[in-house]
Amino acid sequence: MEQAFDYRGDVTVSLKSGESLSGYLFNRQVSGSDSYLEVFPSDSSAARRIRYDHIAAIAFTGEDTATGKSWEAWIAKKDSERRAEVERVAAEAKTRGIL
Repeated sequence: MEQAFDYRGDVTVSLKSGESLSGYLFNRQVSGSDSYLEVFPSDSSAARRIRYDHIAAIAFTGEDTATGKSWEAWIAKKDSERRAEVERVAAEAKTRGIL
């Protein structure tokens, strides 16, 4: 359950009833017999709450959206975006005669 919660892609939850649900697992509550997880189904906009004792299996079926991405790559991207914004603002200021 914890690995599925940490996964940043879609999962497929197989229920003991035979039903299967694919979507993004976004929340869980672990409290004994009242434990559940919440999923945004791929085919619906309404979140769905599923009790742990109704779950037969969970499969990692969607691509992890953060695969291959690192903190350093994120920092470099943000730094590049900030530099571009500074250049844009400076060019606009020059056009207005402020700089």
